[in-house]
Amino acid sequence: MSKYQLKVNNIIEEIKNINAHSVGLQFPEGLKVYATSVARRIEDETGADVIISGDPSFGACDVSDASMKGMVDLLVHFGHSPLPLEYDVHMLFVEAQFQLDVIPAIKEALNLLENYKIIGLVTTTQHLHILEEAADFLEHEGKTVIMKQGQGTRKAQVLGCNFSAVEELPVDVFLYVGSGNFHPLGIKLSTHKPVIIADPYRNEARNIDKFADRILRIRFARITKAREAKRFGIIVSSKKGQLRMELAKNLKSMIHKEGKEAYIILMDHISPELLIPFMDLDAFLVTACPRIAIDDANMYKKPLLTPEELLIVLDTKRWEDYKLDEIKYVKINQ
Repeated sequence: MSKYQLKVNNIIEEIKNINAHSVGLQFPEGLKVYATSVARRIEDETGADVIISGDPSFGACDVSDASMKGMVDLLVHFGHSPLPLEYDVHMLFVEAQFQLDVIPAIKEALNLLENYKIIGLVTTTQHLHILEEAADFLEHEGKTVIMKQGQGTRKAQVLGCNFSAVEELPVDVFLYVGSGNFHPLGIKLSTHKPVIIADPYRNEARNIDKFADRILRIRFARITKAREAKRFGIIVSSKKGQLRMELAKNLKSMIHKEGKEAYIILMDHISPELLIPFMDLDAFLVTACPRIAIDDANMYKKPLLTPEELLIVLDTKRWEDYKLDEIKYVKINQ
């Protein structure tokens, strides 16, 4: 049985409603294994031709609408909730809800939550539908649960570049339901409060503190190295939901005021190999997805910084105020 509800019936209904003859499918890496089975069912039940995007997809900020424009009547994007963007083709977002029981992982977290009364409950798109059940369980255990809607996100939802749903919440601790460390890291750095992870994929719970300490040491080293830089490359993503050209221009102006050089580099996919021709530069800034600088730091020979980290390099922000870069999805391209 699939761990995710892909809502193929809803997709087929939408195809018939708009009389789509050609349908595009886009999956994040973890869901690509379902691509051909979904495509086969769509073609069998609707007669529409299906085109599967084989490119990486990093979120609703990275939709293949531009590349499929003119090829498909409908593009189905799996695994993420929509952002306030204008797309080039008719879109259907399928959030791919996690279908397994999350309560065992939350039970594992209770020991780590023992000394906390008020809990901020938070997760990502695929687990939003189970949060009320999780909140009821925690409140039955004597906890008070608080959740709020973020700027451009749903209630209790965080993105890899948007932690507004946890800002200024009057809680003792945050409980993140999901896998991985990046989102809990962002919560920790945004709020400076304890963060516990309840991982339903492994039915285990853990504290983010050790991971956060290790990442902060790495980031401090990158920032220290970048203080020596004289020439910067400012990377701007051409992906619609990550395009921040105005920010890049502002950063370039700040660097110039310090008597240093800066060059804007527009890229669709960002990788160490594609930066090889620019190794005459001393450091790079990435205005695209903030995960690139954090998750892939060891892959790059030169320091790769976020805009927030540049402010520390230029002494306009203190290291003590460090937090992850965020993209607030109201004026996405600003």
